[in-house]
Order: sequence, then structure tokens, then C-alpha cells
Amino acid sequence: MATPPPPHPGPYGSWSAPQPAYGPPACRLCGAWPAVEATVRGHQGMVVLMRFLSLRGPFCRDCGLATHRRMSSDTLWQGWWGPLSLFITPVTVLVNLGPRAAFRRLGPPTGGFRPALDPGRPLRRRPAALLLLAPVLLVLLGIPALIAIGLLSGDEKPLTLSPGQCVLNAGTLKDQQLVVTDCGSPRAEYRVDALLEGERPCLPGAYLAAPEYGPGGYGLSCLTPLRQD
Repeated sequence: MATPPPPHPGPYGSWSAPQPAYGPPACRLCGAWPAVEATVRGHQGMVVLMRFLSLRGPFCRDCGLATHRRMSSDTLWQGWWGPLSLFITPVTVLVNLGPRAAFRRLGPPTGGFRPALDPGRPLRRRPAALLLLAPVLLVLLGIPALIAIGLLSGDEKPLTLSPGQCVLNAGTLKDQQLVVTDCGSPRAEYRVDALLEGERPCLPGAYLAAPEYGPGGYGLSCLTPLRQD
């Protein structure tokens, strides 16, 4: 009576098919040829703990690609949940590109004791790949957005005062927020009497405006109160 084939391997291959005593290696999952020795890796981040996974060949083309895509896909959604895992996960996915290239160079599998695994959709077309693309897209879109926000919310052009103008101060004498207003308005508080150069003082009873309110934003202005308290 023929011996039934062994049970199908678990998620990461709980057993390995017997290897021939001589000749090229056979796929550990389906027994087909040609096969290549390679190790596919995975990673799971668990906040504080982490888990490193690996499955060593030999693999045929289809079983190797299926294993690579499954373990890499699982890593992309299970591997980010920890401080160190944020760095280990992308490294693991990049390391798996080596075995992937070796599998793709193989010919179609033949001679196995069971059909080879279905490779399924490429990794880039699986939902888990979006978890890797999301940070990349955020960086690519975030840099122009930050630049635009910086340009739109840049420093306002300094207010330039001229003698004869009237202003009101929406702030304090220390932290001035001067707003030019009509001299006939009851809100007007000060009149600009002079623009100072050098160290010449203001007239008695006048106040000194902050430097950013001078001509071109670099001078000083003397403000005379329009009404006495």
C-alpha cells in the first residue's frame, strides 16, 4: 500500500520534506525541482517584546515566492508595534529581497509529491503593503506641505510709521501691537512725531515705539499721547 503524503505544512512550514541522498536539493514544501537554499525572515513587534521568525529552504520557485510574500506581508502589519521594531521591520523586508531574487531565477517546479504553493498576489498589491507606503507618502507629501505652510504663515511685513500718523496700541508698552488709525477717531491714542536716527531722544512726554515699527522696520519712532489720563 502506498504511503500517503505528509500533511500540508503550517503557516511557516512545521516540517520539511525528505531530501534526496544525492543530486540537487528538492523543495522542502512540495518536493519539486529545481530548488535553491534560502532563508526567508519575518518579524513581529509586541510593544515591549519582539519575535524574529525564519524559514530555511530549500524552496522551489513557487513555494519560495509564496513563503516570501506571506512572511513579508505578515511582517508589514505585525512588525511595527515596538520602538525597535520600527527599524527592524523595514530591514527585514529588504533582507527578504535576496531570497526573492533567487526564487525568481528558478524554472517551473516539477516532480514534486504535491502541487507547489500558490504564490498569490505580488507583495506590492497586498493591503499590508500600504503600511509600508503610508510613511513614505507622508514624508513625500509632508515636506511640500510644511514648506507651503511656512510660506503662508511667514512673518508679517513690519509696520512702517510716518510722522503725522496716528496709532492705537492693541498690546502693552513692552509688547507693542501698533495699528494705524484715523487721527479723528476716538480710538487713536498716539501721534507719530518723529522718526529717530542714532541716539537722539524723544521729546518729554513721548513714548518710544519698538524698532520694528520704524522706517523699513529698522528705525525708532516717537509717539506722543493724544490725550492725557
